[in-house]
Amino acid sequence: MSSHVAGLMATFLSAALVLTAAVTLAVGYRVIIGPTTPDRVVALDVIATNVVAIALLYAMFTGQGFFLDVSFVLAIIGFISTVTVARYVTEGDIIE
Repeated sequence: MSSHVAGLMATFLSAALVLTAAVTLAVGYRVIIGPTTPDRVVALDVIATNVVAIALLYAMFTGQGFFLDVSFVLAIIGFISTVTVARYVTEGDIIE
């Protein structure tokens, strides 16, 4: 019974990893095409979020806690970069 649940969980995590990677590639198309700068910023934010999700899913899949730290740092960097770019787009300057 336990091995059946573990196998089902591994299948679910593998499917989630593939789906998240596919969505990240699809959003990469939006970064390249645009058409506006805010579209590209939102697409980059989605990519950052998906990379964090991939790191978390991989941590769950492999059972290695190191990837939790990696995902935490990536989330912080993604948040800071999104706030910085949003401030630049709205006000034209990052530091007053």
